[in-house]
Amino acid sequence: MTILASKLDIKTASARHVIGAGDYYLAPLKRGQTLRILDVEGNQAADTLFFNADDPSERYSAMDTIREQAQVYLSAGSVLRSNLGNPMLEITADTCGRHDTLGGACATESNTVRYDLEKRCMHACRDSWMLAIAEHPEYGLSKRDITHNINFFMNVPVTADGGLTFADGISGAGKYVEMQANMDVLVLMSNCPQLNNPCNGYNPTQVEMIIWDS
Repeated sequence: MTILASKLDIKTASARHVIGAGDYYLAPLKRGQTLRILDVEGNQAADTLFFNADDPSERYSAMDTIREQAQVYLSAGSVLRSNLGNPMLEITADTCGRHDTLGGACATESNTVRYDLEKRCMHACRDSWMLAIAEHPEYGLSKRDITHNINFFMNVPVTADGGLTFADGISGAGKYVEMQANMDVLVLMSNCPQLNNPCNGYNPTQVEMIIWDS
């Protein structure tokens, strides 16, 4: 785990957006701008996708990122790479210490398989992403663009036999992760509504998206 506090002053931020539990955020981030995702109340997962704003077919790749950094978790210093191997963003500050990019996002199908048939109709991150795409056609995204994601603040330990487990979060109220864009990107974030595992402490809460200009 790498803990590194930010040097940015919240008073100089150019934009702040509070995202309610289960809601989404979809907006561009310009090259050189810095985005902070703030875990307002603690133990909340933020499932996030990144796309090249000029060509969304270039998108965040968990495989390329993990291969290049030789580490399965993300933290300060991690370079988030695209499916073309290009650096999209770099994590420049992190007071949580570790973020997951293996566990994927919750969906109605996975809720059914993991938990119960009755859980199928519960809201999920993929629902939020699809709603965002439907409500913002100007960005040119479609269902086929929903691929690898990052679960900021989420704790998904890798077991000794190579499996994944969902564990209590390691984040807390006021902790954050901060990243600077290396290219113009689209940020698509679902503030996870999951109630069936401890990624949100069984009580989803709000996060805040804070942006600084270069």
